[in-house]
Amino acid sequence: MYTTTNKCKNLLLKANIDTDSKIDFDVNGKIHSMTFEEIIDIYMKASEESREIFILALEKALNAKDLGVESFFENMGQLLLMTHLSKNLEV
Repeated sequence: MYTTTNKCKNLLLKANIDTDSKIDFDVNGKIHSMTFEEIIDIYMKASEESREIFILALEKALNAKDLGVESFFENMGQLLLMTHLSKNLEV
């Protein structure tokens, strides 16, 4: 069975992009690192429709070459961190 996760990872591998590539995020002076693979795995836990949108966006980023892919994963990681931080925010 060919999963959506495998499709994303194979798209990166075909473009010679390592799924272990990391992006660092500075959140209030604390560095959080996430690999492309971690970001993919987290997004693949979403609905089927969300997974398909993720793949389409990834394909567009790959067509924009390296800068597009890095920017794509940076933005996706920021969304994950913001979601995580907002869930843990005490009011």
